[in-house]
Amino acid sequence: MHIHILGICGTFMGGIAAIARQSGHQVTGCDTNVYPPMSTQLEEQGITLIEGFAKEQLSLKPDLFVIGNVVSRGNPLMEAILDAGLPYVSGPQWLGEQVLAHHHVLAIAGTHGKTTTTAMLAWILEANGLSPGYLVGGVPNNFDVSARLGQKGDFTASLGSQIKPLFVIEADEYDTAFFDKRSKFVHYRPKTVILNNLEFDHADIFADLAAIQTQFHHLVRTVPSTGSIIVNGEQEALKEVLDRGVWSQVESFSQDSAEALKEMSLNAQWSFQTLALDDFEVIKDGTIVGRVNWHPDASVAGRHNQMNALAAIAAASHVGVSPKDAAHALGSFKNVKRRLEIIGRAKGITVYDDFAHHPTAITTTIDGLRRRIMADETQTKLAKSSTSNSARLIAVLEPRSNTMKLGVMKQQLPTSLQDADLVFGYGASSGKSALGWDLEQVLSPLGEKAKAFDDLDQMVEAIVKIAKSGDHILVMSNGGFGGVHQKILKALV
Repeated sequence: MHIHILGICGTFMGGIAAIARQSGHQVTGCDTNVYPPMSTQLEEQGITLIEGFAKEQLSLKPDLFVIGNVVSRGNPLMEAILDAGLPYVSGPQWLGEQVLAHHHVLAIAGTHGKTTTTAMLAWILEANGLSPGYLVGGVPNNFDVSARLGQKGDFTASLGSQIKPLFVIEADEYDTAFFDKRSKFVHYRPKTVILNNLEFDHADIFADLAAIQTQFHHLVRTVPSTGSIIVNGEQEALKEVLDRGVWSQVESFSQDSAEALKEMSLNAQWSFQTLALDDFEVIKDGTIVGRVNWHPDASVAGRHNQMNALAAIAAASHVGVSPKDAAHALGSFKNVKRRLEIIGRAKGITVYDDFAHHPTAITTTIDGLRRRIMADETQTKLAKSSTSNSARLIAVLEPRSNTMKLGVMKQQLPTSLQDADLVFGYGASSGKSALGWDLEQVLSPLGEKAKAFDDLDQMVEAIVKIAKSGDHILVMSNGGFGGVHQKILKALV
């Protein structure tokens, strides 16, 4: 079958394209952002790419058009497809019907940590010889590509009468397509689900937290009675989702296995005990069942990554991987690009890139890097009694997500950034990425340690002027941020 994908260069749709090609289909696609690394990754797999959405692409005469959610009414190619009455389907629906229906699906949902936890779980299964299919919403450093079909027959999971190969997928709550406003994950029909956390986000499509909880409960409704839901026991919002009704096995995870989990009356209790350098012991029902010793280059600092790992270990247990073996596999996990990724060093200054853009993610990312800095100082016998004399953490933030641009969470920014030593915020004053609110005013509670800019070059100049050897510059954005990482490094030299 010839499939033509609209919006092919997004991480999710690019993953679908790769899986379709691996399934034996002829695949072509189009987008407005046809450039590396996604364009290179797709072209290497024999996928032809076209820049733009010109209606002349109908001449390709594909058997089916697969539509990404970047496409809306008014798109010239989409209008031509509709006018001609040609067959089309959303990316999630195609994936669910043509691929996932033939697998035991392990889906990872949540406001934060989906990509990292998906990569963790895929690696646990891979390292234990299970060769899963997977689709990760990022570039996992343990794999060559962000998505693959997997090897049928290498391993099957037996639950009841179901015998199917495994597929791990990042389960996004964002809407499916302009013609299907349900969350993507309702198309996946998983047997194993991680509900990692739940907060309000995506203010451009959800009115409030309750609206997102409704979508999460739609996901819960699709899990069979023989399936397993791995839920964060610390999250009241997730408890409220399950209170609406649950028909599957439920296991909970938490840093503390005590009161919060007892109140939820859940079946199994997963917890952990922190050791040095964010390593930890895995505990199930009060018994130590494994130990995670992170790889030195894993970039998984922080409590949030311990929780991500715990959820992945619990999910792997549902398909037969022992907690001990799962924990051991995480010792060689190397995370996903743009998760506390070191971009470079110059004059003793380290520059990091991270995808954090929600206030909670900003808080946990800063905390994780702070813990890493303190651990490094301890190891090199440079730890000091006062953190004020320690290496500085300089946060550089671009609040560019749709939710942030709407200003829904702007008042939470100062609190999320308070543990940074210095803060540099960037908000374009005009254009598509412009904020609809005053960034300088919002950051004012942080006092003199925070500065706001609407000119990228001026911000880089200010950062370089104040940075000194030993500093750690943490750049946070869910976009390219104008290549600010390289601009800083170049200016430092």
